[in-house]
Amino acid sequence: MYMDTIIAGFGGQGVMLIGNLLAYAGMHHGLEVTYIPVYGPEMRGGTANCTVVLADEPIGSPIIHTPQSLIIMNGPSLDKFAPRLVDGGVLVLNTSLVPRERIPSPERVRVVEVPANAIADELGNSRMANMVALGAYVAATAVVPLAVVEASLPSVISNHYHHLLPKNAEALRAGAAHVRGA
Repeated sequence: MYMDTIIAGFGGQGVMLIGNLLAYAGMHHGLEVTYIPVYGPEMRGGTANCTVVLADEPIGSPIIHTPQSLIIMNGPSLDKFAPRLVDGGVLVLNTSLVPRERIPSPERVRVVEVPANAIADELGNSRMANMVALGAYVAATAVVPLAVVEASLPSVISNHYHHLLPKNAEALRAGAAHVRGA
């Protein structure tokens, strides 16, 4: 098993957090993992991204030129990374922030549409759109079990915010349920 992904969005959308969470979930599931956050001027409103590689064998390189999958939280990130997605790759797309006419053709890639912001708003916290998107990604790819991702939440959320663990888990489940049609 080998799966790589680029997670991208505006700075402040929590793309680093869910990348870190996916990496911890991979480790907790017994996989080899690399996680590379991209910090810089993008963090304050521009596009921010990170890469995660999960494999059951040692990982040769953490650098991803043509990703197998993407989690895209906004339009500028779609423009930047979608052309690099391999044919047949999985694109989890936050359709709350990307207009329908910009969605790539499903003939080239598997597009998983998830209105992450709208679902997070329904849950009462729009800042959890990232968790909704990650839940959708996990359901779409089955790269790790959702239960392992939920159990990994304390690894990335500081003790000061542990009271938010149940809401984050709920957001993960809501994203997964959206993909499963539940």
